[in-house]
Amino acid sequence: MTTPTHRPVLVVDFGAQYAQLIARRVREARVYSEIVPSTMPVEEMLAKDPVAVILSGGPSSVYAEGAPQVDPALFTTGVPTFGICYGFQAMAAALGGEVRQTGLSEFGRTELRVTDPLSAIFHGTPREQSVWMSHGDAVHSAPEGFRVVAVTDGAPVAAFEDRARRLAGVQFHPEVLHSEHGQQVLEHFLHDVAGIQPTWTSESVIEEQVESIRAQVGDKLVICGLSGGVDSAVAAALVHKAVGDNLTCVFVDHGLLRKGEREQVETDYVAATGIRLKVVDASERFLRKLDGVTDPEEKRKIIGRLFIRVFEDAAREVVEEAGAHGQQVEFLVQGTLYPDVVESGGGTGTANIKSHHNVGGLPDDLQFSLVEPLRALFKDEVRAVGAELGLPTAMVMRHPFPGPGLAIRIVGAVSRERLAILREADAIVREETAAAGLDSSIWQLPVVLLADVRSVGVQGDGRTYGHPIVLRPVSSEDAMTADWSRLPYDVLARISTRITNEVREVNRVVLDITSKPPGTIEWE
Repeated sequence: MTTPTHRPVLVVDFGAQYAQLIARRVREARVYSEIVPSTMPVEEMLAKDPVAVILSGGPSSVYAEGAPQVDPALFTTGVPTFGICYGFQAMAAALGGEVRQTGLSEFGRTELRVTDPLSAIFHGTPREQSVWMSHGDAVHSAPEGFRVVAVTDGAPVAAFEDRARRLAGVQFHPEVLHSEHGQQVLEHFLHDVAGIQPTWTSESVIEEQVESIRAQVGDKLVICGLSGGVDSAVAAALVHKAVGDNLTCVFVDHGLLRKGEREQVETDYVAATGIRLKVVDASERFLRKLDGVTDPEEKRKIIGRLFIRVFEDAAREVVEEAGAHGQQVEFLVQGTLYPDVVESGGGTGTANIKSHHNVGGLPDDLQFSLVEPLRALFKDEVRAVGAELGLPTAMVMRHPFPGPGLAIRIVGAVSRERLAILREADAIVREETAAAGLDSSIWQLPVVLLADVRSVGVQGDGRTYGHPIVLRPVSSEDAMTADWSRLPYDVLARISTRITNEVREVNRVVLDITSKPPGTIEWE
């Protein structure tokens, strides 16, 4: 793994659904951030050499039995610290303040009154502003040395700060867009209170990663699994910038691709980058391994492990083709992103939501050392890096597509027949949304085949018993949270008509209107 050289702001996760969003907002302030669990000892936090610590919200009451607490030792380290919601209350309690129920809970949009307009975190913002609250307890008295700088009807201490010790906190959620000046408050803490310079940019990421990749790889040969998606394309471009022709990209046609994807990679990507590309047709191997498998986790793991085996075979061929006798391909490039790591239970102490093929599905006897230049990045940061590297806009802005491909968009067993049905329906959806100019407003649009479900329909004056297709359009910033996209009815109508007319095995098209959470973006 290649690690950023920027010292991190640590976001301590107390179980809040928005811990990842806090980390993302810190990045928007051009400051590098990492998420760590609330169970991490202070000594381990300090070992990461943080420039600041942010305590996230959480569902507990600070005085409830078993509730996560803040070690008071954190506040003696000299590291600037900012508390949010539960983190604010835990901070107050650890430092001797009083936290108790107010009898007036506040959930949702709330009016905040700033009592000190010259405060470090509120200066330049309105005296009265709308914020997003979610609390039943409140801080009733601030710890010694702290100045109360904002209040609400239900929170007698809605914000406080101790400039001398570079400590501050707020009861509301500055990371959500409903808090009108929340990003400004967060940036005041980062830039003014903590004194952090805003230097985390796509240019700095490229410089850091190129240097780190060269140090890790040296003059050894490198192989990269290129899927045609944004992540692997940008990862490959970064590594190519660092090691040049020592990189060979391998595109595996696993038979789970969307219509036209192999041709696009073989022509467009090579033309744009000049990277050496080797195409491997392994569709038979993958389909044999997936035969009869219905469990989505098992699908992901089978595909991830087989990818590695295919790469091992390809690596031997790369050496032979290069004539580099005695040399071996020692490194494998992966487009792993930060949300992949978080959702796979890595780095935060959170539960495993699902195994990502390049995180949870790798075999124990992996023969390569991994190079993961994007492991610390969110998707929009990856796009910015890709644009900075000069990749074509169409490639950089491509909708996310899962590594396991259409296999995890078939609910049920995978077969050539079912893949053909889904491939045609997916192509129709992509054509219609592109023609309507919707690509830039949709984060992702999975098209799902409910292979083991059939419904009665009428086509050509006759009874049919066909499959449903599910449309899952979502809007998001970083895939950690998402809302369903409100597509125009006329576009939905055209999609439905075309699919049911042109894909004879389908007689019903339905729309998934679930947000994330509680649902995930992909169905499997």
